[in-house]
Amino acid sequence: MADPIKVLLVEDQPLTRLGVRSVIENESDIDLAGEADSSGDGLNKFRDLRPAVTILGLRLKDSCTIDDLDSYFAKDSNAKIIVLAEHAGDAEITKALKKGALGYICKDVTPDELVKAIRTVAASRKFIPPDVASILSEHIGSEELTPAEVNILRMIVAGKSNKEIAFALDISENTVKTHASNIYDKLGVSDRTSAATLAIKRGLVGTDL
Repeated sequence: MADPIKVLLVEDQPLTRLGVRSVIENESDIDLAGEADSSGDGLNKFRDLRPAVTILGLRLKDSCTIDDLDSYFAKDSNAKIIVLAEHAGDAEITKALKKGALGYICKDVTPDELVKAIRTVAASRKFIPPDVASILSEHIGSEELTPAEVNILRMIVAGKSNKEIAFALDISENTVKTHASNIYDKLGVSDRTSAATLAIKRGLVGTDL
């Protein structure tokens, strides 16, 4: 009989950890080898436990998982990682997959889907649930924002005025307005409020501003 799939769970919400733990405990071929509630502790346990699959909460109290992915792959280039998010933002999904994550699931995932995700990723295959894949397909071909536009969008989400953005970036207000107009066109919106709302929904910028 094959050894059970060793899983590391890195998530800072106790209730979510409890839910994942209870699902895994019912599966004879999966073993929850360790848990961590912070990025630092997660990386240490990942190094020590060498799990077959690591489930990473998207936003931990001390970091964003997508930013941490490089650190995990630096420790093990063959790491098999599933990102666990509150919701499916297409920009975050795309970024996580480009960085090497094999799976992306949301916290409302069913027990059966969670188990399927673990088994699929353990076999070195990608796992994207149908609802997440649908969100991705909606934005295939969408024009990407430039780094400068992302930076300005982040400030718009933070509630900064054009004048404040211009001052912070040492550019003219007209330049800010031009960038904002390009951002609205790419996002398919017509004003700052809609741009900010869509940016958060799609995961174009973080909410920890």
